[in-house]
Amino acid sequence: MLSQPPFIAPQRFTDPALALAQVCKIYDAAIAHLRSSMQQFVAGENSGHHVRACYPLIRIHTDTVSRASTPDTARLSFGFVAGPGRFETTLTRPDLYHDYYLEQFHLLLENHQVELEVGTSSQPIPVHFSFAEHDHVEGSMPAERRMLMRDVFDLPDLAAMDDGIANGTYVPKAGDALPLALFTAPRVDYSLHRLRHYTGTGPEHFQNFVLFTNYQFYIDEFIAYGHAAMQDPKSEYIAFVEPGNVITRRAGLPAESGDELGNAPTRLPQMPGYHLVRKDHAGITMVNIGVGPANAKNITDHIAVLRPHTWIMLGHCAGLRNTQQLGDYVLAHGYVREDHVLDEELPLWVPIPALAEIQLALEQAVADVTQVKGPALKSIMRTGTVASTDNRNWELLPDNQPQRRFSQSRAVALDMESATIAANGFRFRVPYGTLLCVSDKPLHGEIKLPGMANHFYRERVDQHLRIGIRALELLRAQGTDQLHSRKLRSFAEVAFQ
Repeated sequence: MLSQPPFIAPQRFTDPALALAQVCKIYDAAIAHLRSSMQQFVAGENSGHHVRACYPLIRIHTDTVSRASTPDTARLSFGFVAGPGRFETTLTRPDLYHDYYLEQFHLLLENHQVELEVGTSSQPIPVHFSFAEHDHVEGSMPAERRMLMRDVFDLPDLAAMDDGIANGTYVPKAGDALPLALFTAPRVDYSLHRLRHYTGTGPEHFQNFVLFTNYQFYIDEFIAYGHAAMQDPKSEYIAFVEPGNVITRRAGLPAESGDELGNAPTRLPQMPGYHLVRKDHAGITMVNIGVGPANAKNITDHIAVLRPHTWIMLGHCAGLRNTQQLGDYVLAHGYVREDHVLDEELPLWVPIPALAEIQLALEQAVADVTQVKGPALKSIMRTGTVASTDNRNWELLPDNQPQRRFSQSRAVALDMESATIAANGFRFRVPYGTLLCVSDKPLHGEIKLPGMANHFYRERVDQHLRIGIRALELLRAQGTDQLHSRKLRSFAEVAFQ
């Protein structure tokens, strides 16, 4: 027998706020049921029933290809379905996605003039995804009882979490609804839990503008920048969050409930995250992804479910042209993908285009921070193709084969992460950009040596970081609607941004 909360049949709404309230009602009841049942199970109680609770679902039906868009919505690349049919998706964490869901619901109603249907889905919530931030109830059970969890609760099912929708390979079965969103609720929950693990911070702290780096030096500067902002009572940022959910509030602001739970970890997580928070979540998150394309794919796979407005790579690269100097900048306008980590999800024949809005913001940010303008800007920044490889010691391969390929591609710089981050941005419809700084020139005998590296880091890291922050400020000021370009949307695209 099943022990589950009451099933709530789909109800129809024309008010996005009421539809969202129904989502919250269904989700909250489901989570309360799972948590209560789990507490009883940990206490040794066993009713013999299988415990289940399911995600809320939202659905719309349309019977026409036309839409009743307004001048404000017509220019958006999201918020509408591709044509007639039945479209639906499961939803999770309405507390975290409240504003996002409200916007998507509003756009669907405005564009299609149909009712939203909200009810209980048939997709079970894995019990692990019901635990609160500081719940560790399963850790207090003996191994034998933990094994019994499989008999009592639904556990994560990887078959319900694949990225077929985002990859463009999902084919619904006859009679199935078409997708409304890139990610199902279990896939979202999976990534939210992975973000805690990899970055050491809760998903609620992530901001909509993201910087990635592959060096701790940049993080050190960002920490200093964040703490300086917290000492300014007039700062637009209200908090700075570090691994362990350690929260520093802006001067003059009181601590909030939960701040006391922050605890700096004894060792940093694999890809530590730091968050300069604004009330509207339009602040800046910075993550040290470390070295290599596997990390770059891993973290962007998970951050993508938060639907950020942009992510930008700030890192070091090998300059491949004799005219480049150490400390010069490279603005990527194309990518050679020899990283291999996305070959199955995004074939190499798929081009990764530069996005004009981000390119212009990065170029303007370099000019603003360096005070070098006009034609002289080309003396410190080159726009060109960046090659990314998964072989850190490509220089040691015989016959100069990589060097020949890089030359044929007209690459001006080489690193290990940028193409991965850009390609996953393209794949997940997250606007992306890359600004690198030349730290060595292996083809010209200028390899990294300790003394040279230390001098380079002191001279360039702070400036490079300020350029990245300035670019995000410019993008935020111009409005995010322009960022979500139609370049990132497929033929039959999902409605949710």
